[in-house]
Amino acid sequence: MDSIIFDLDGTLWDPTETVVGGWNQVINSYNGAAKEITIQDLQGIMGLPVPEVGRRLFPDTDEDTRQRIMDDCCEMECQVLAKQGGRLYDRVEEVLRTLSAKYKLFIVSNCQSGYIEAFYEYHQLQKYFTDYEHPGSTGLSKGENIRLVMDRNSLAAPVYVGDTQGDRKAAEFAGIPFVYAKYGFGEVSRYDYVIDRLDGLAELF
Repeated sequence: MDSIIFDLDGTLWDPTETVVGGWNQVINSYNGAAKEITIQDLQGIMGLPVPEVGRRLFPDTDEDTRQRIMDDCCEMECQVLAKQGGRLYDRVEEVLRTLSAKYKLFIVSNCQSGYIEAFYEYHQLQKYFTDYEHPGSTGLSKGENIRLVMDRNSLAAPVYVGDTQGDRKAAEFAGIPFVYAKYGFGEVSRYDYVIDRLDGLAELF
């Protein structure tokens, strides 16, 4: 193993408490076109591509309005996260510091442009990562973005750490082992490794 590629939501942090207020501010500006969301609603869609998030959260909203709401929510989300951050999982920086001394670290997340940058801006953890990618930049699936990061950085033997079935499928697409972050938002039935907390990675590798 020469590197570790991380998912973000449900793997390194939980941003839902910060995000929900910003999203509902946007939703309310549409005068009843969509219903307010809860933290549980957000936790249920973590890891999905943005268009699928819109369909699940606002199924009764017409497509054009739904797209505008999602665009505005994504913009608001990045703004509030850059200013307030999210809830980091226990010992994140300590774990990243330890792992980065042995392996190159990366982030590949199903998010919009500005989201990973907001994570970096508030929490100042970018020094531990070599590169990152997301569909907001490339328009590609998570599995394709993992492959892109692998090719761009000449990675020979990475693993992918995530918390959902989508993460497992992305790792499978990229042809690399999957580490299931069991403490996150999703339930995964098949994996190569499993951790019950983030610092389990330091023990595993």
